[in-house]
Amino acid sequence: MADALNAQQKPISGSKILILGLAYKPNVDDDRESPSYVLMNLLSDRGAQLEYYDPYVPVIRPTREHSHWAGKKSVQWDRASIEHFDLVLIATNHSRVNYHDLADWARCIVDTRNAMAGISVAPGKHKGS
Repeated sequence: MADALNAQQKPISGSKILILGLAYKPNVDDDRESPSYVLMNLLSDRGAQLEYYDPYVPVIRPTREHSHWAGKKSVQWDRASIEHFDLVLIATNHSRVNYHDLADWARCIVDTRNAMAGISVAPGKHKGS
């Protein structure tokens, strides 16, 4: 992610990052033990401005491990919301996500799940895992 942001002349600190997928595996609403929380904590500690999108987890429920994220809501899935972010990190590859729209809307995508395989994106816009 740092390399992808550096290519845009941006540091992690202050960058607007969207975590795509909060559930621990595709197509479920179970976010317990999700690695997305680890990513969110690491990025938050480095000064990133974080949001998430997950069609299965509209609001983060209270947990012992990640109580500081409780009540945070998923952003809307539309062009205006997605193009607002400096980087979108695909952490869970839900089948209900329109990755063609993501390719059109996002400035920069880091795909850790190969969800964008076979989807054309503009040069310089997509950075693999």
